[in-house]
Amino acid sequence: MAMEEARKTTGRKKGGLRTMPFIFANEVAEKLAVVGFSTNMLTYLTTQLHMPLAKAATTLTNFGGTSAATPLIGAFLADACIGRFWTIAAASIVYQVGMALLTVSAALPQFRPPPCKPGGAAACQEAAPLQLAVLYASLLLNAVGAGGYRPCIVAFGADQFDESRAAERARSWGFFNWYYFCNGASMLLAVTAVVYVQDNVGWGWGLGVPAVCMGVSVAAFVAGYPMYRRLDPAGSPFTRLAQVVVAAAKKRRLPARDVDAAALYENDDLDAPISMYGKLVHTYQLSFFDRAAVVTDGDLVTPTDASSGKPSPPPVPNPWRLSTVHRVEELKSVIRMGPIWAAGILVITASSTQHTFSLQQATTMDRRLAPGLSAFQIPAGSMTVFALLAMLLTLFVYDRALVPLARRVTGLDRGISFLHRMGVGFALSVLATLVAGFVERHRRAAAAAAGATDAGTSPLSAYWLVPQYALHGVAEAFTSVGHLEFMYDQAPESMRSTATALFWLSISLGSYASTLLVDAVHRWSAGPGGANWLPDNINHGRLDYFYWVVTMLQIMNLVYYAICAKRFTFKPVQLHKEVEEEEEGGKALVELQEKV
Repeated sequence: MAMEEARKTTGRKKGGLRTMPFIFANEVAEKLAVVGFSTNMLTYLTTQLHMPLAKAATTLTNFGGTSAATPLIGAFLADACIGRFWTIAAASIVYQVGMALLTVSAALPQFRPPPCKPGGAAACQEAAPLQLAVLYASLLLNAVGAGGYRPCIVAFGADQFDESRAAERARSWGFFNWYYFCNGASMLLAVTAVVYVQDNVGWGWGLGVPAVCMGVSVAAFVAGYPMYRRLDPAGSPFTRLAQVVVAAAKKRRLPARDVDAAALYENDDLDAPISMYGKLVHTYQLSFFDRAAVVTDGDLVTPTDASSGKPSPPPVPNPWRLSTVHRVEELKSVIRMGPIWAAGILVITASSTQHTFSLQQATTMDRRLAPGLSAFQIPAGSMTVFALLAMLLTLFVYDRALVPLARRVTGLDRGISFLHRMGVGFALSVLATLVAGFVERHRRAAAAAAGATDAGTSPLSAYWLVPQYALHGVAEAFTSVGHLEFMYDQAPESMRSTATALFWLSISLGSYASTLLVDAVHRWSAGPGGANWLPDNINHGRLDYFYWVVTMLQIMNLVYYAICAKRFTFKPVQLHKEVEEEEEGGKALVELQEKV
């Protein structure tokens, strides 16, 4: 009955593939806006606000970290209070305000220091505190907007596919690939057209265009309102997790022999709002928390009813003393996800180098599009186009060729498991930073041979950077999509936004780890006269050593991930009876479609 009521509430005729154009249009416009200003921001901070390279890189990584941490707040609002649709809509408006403020600060000269005078970097005046305050305020608004948008858009898109139908659930795994494909396509447009406008037309126009795109994204998303499947919030997941911990702690002295798996408390009616498609069944891992589901004196309370002549209602549990098996297993699922989730942090640390130090490499190299034939130079911020092209090509080949082939072998709807997919991405990320170190050594040697170390330029073509960018792009196609699939699939039903927020939190921690690593390398490699591995003029540093330090850390991380993946236990779900019946019918339909 609870299942039928939930279906009537969400509206079975809503959702599906017809909602994807509205969601993808929103994502494309939003990503165009965000990437349009973030890709080339290092150049903006160093050339327009005259920040030192290390400070500019730290500012960007801190902004990226904050933007990836705020989704925890947005996920809480979506899962517990107002739902995903309204969280996305409100966050997009905040995004719009932040983009408008950033555009104004770039267009008006009052918000920038005066141009540098002849005489080198020493003649450049760094931005005043007030000018920096405007910049930081706009970045903060964008970070807050990201907090509401990022954890919800992926989960909201996946919500449009009814998991009780096998055919629609199979499409949901394709959704993750195509979501990331649209994401990458918009980023490709941003790092080419938008960056070109910023470098050749002006920063006011270069940031104004993404701001307009942000407004378009809001309109596109709201336009699809009547067709969306909008699931009601099911209460705070953090509260439920805390209740399990508190209940288990109160019963910590309970003898292990009294914890009988067959006698643990279950209440399907109580769990109905948070288990629409199926309930989690008991597992023997993390058995300490099973105590939360052991019924003891005082755990069940009979509601008082002053009305006479009516039967007494059934007793209900005190949630801070007694939890159901489903809620205990929710906590266990989250804990089991932790080690795999943590392994993705260092990969983000490695990939963040392509937006900072790889970009700085590009600015010191020959960026002519066709040396000897054309004087047109590729903007340094557009070098990430090679990473995006590699990512898009990988996603296309993966979805159209690898998945159908692997499905016949493994029997999995998604082709290969997300754990294998992440492992391939981790290995490719190791190779990317290893190659980057050798390319940097060659670039620095070429600059020294040409006597261009003081000028900060190298005669070496920027196309030498293509391998490291491409490897990072292929690695992201495997790692990020696999990570998203893992978090969405293994999270409890009622915590899908929270799970996506945890994905963004790993990006946040990876960005902060990059900041800490850069700072540590600055201090550790400091020599006489202030020299270190990462000076403003990278021709005087040892960026290759830095890349290889990151490579060694990633190798250790890959070994750690392999151990965790081998021992990982997938969440156990018992589908509701009506879902099982549709599951069998859906499987038959999918098999027939595959034969056709």
